[in-house]
Formats: sequence, C-alpha cells, structure tokens
Amino acid sequence: MNIQESGEMYLETIYILSQKKKAVRAVDICEEMGYSKPSVSRAVGILKNGGYIEVDGGGHITLTELGSERAEKTYERHRVLSEVFMRLGVDEKTATEDACKIEHVISDETFEAIKKCRSCPRETGAAD
Repeated sequence: MNIQESGEMYLETIYILSQKKKAVRAVDICEEMGYSKPSVSRAVGILKNGGYIEVDGGGHITLTELGSERAEKTYERHRVLSEVFMRLGVDEKTATEDACKIEHVISDETFEAIKKCRSCPRETGAAD
C-alpha cells in the first residue's frame, strides 16, 4: 500500500513521539500535530489497515516494521534537508518548514546525491 504525504507525516510524528515517550496514543498525536481527534482517529485507522501501525487494547500505537521503515526514511530526509538548507543560510524555521514539504516528493536519487554532497568540500575561487 502506498501512502500519501499526510500518512507519512503521521508516521513521522509517531516515530518522533516514540523516541520521547514510552507509549504513544492518539491524544499525543493530536497535541503534537494540532489536529482534531476525529482526524487523527481516521488516519490511525487507515495506517492500521495499511499495516503501518498496530494499536493495542489500551490505545497504544506502535509502528510495524513497514511503518518504522517509512517513518525513519521520512525523518532522515527531514533532518538532512533541514541541515542543508540551514548551511545555505536559510533560517531554521524556514529550513524545517521547506524540508517538511520537500521530504515527501524528492526522489531517492536526488536525496542520495544531497546526502553525499552535504559533506563535499566547497569549491573556492569560482566566479559567478
């Protein structure tokens, strides 16, 4: 099942929350993302049906292997792109907002090139 940008955002949020909290619940996602309970409940249902998350009887949400892979990939893109944009002189708020938009649409090929290039030495003496 292929999920869209909003699904990736939920997975990324669950991943980040799970790094901070022992148990993640729908209310935590609501608070973190600023979404209503019905919106989060619908998304949780879709992600559960897609095999990206599991929800136990107590309402605790955990990422499946598939969900974890997708969340980690999205979060890595977010971190790397934010870092690159800030190195280019973009302020942190704008850099993270732009990274959040781009992380969902950038190709694997382009992202891998950016990852390699972020540690490349800068050329000096080039004229514009």
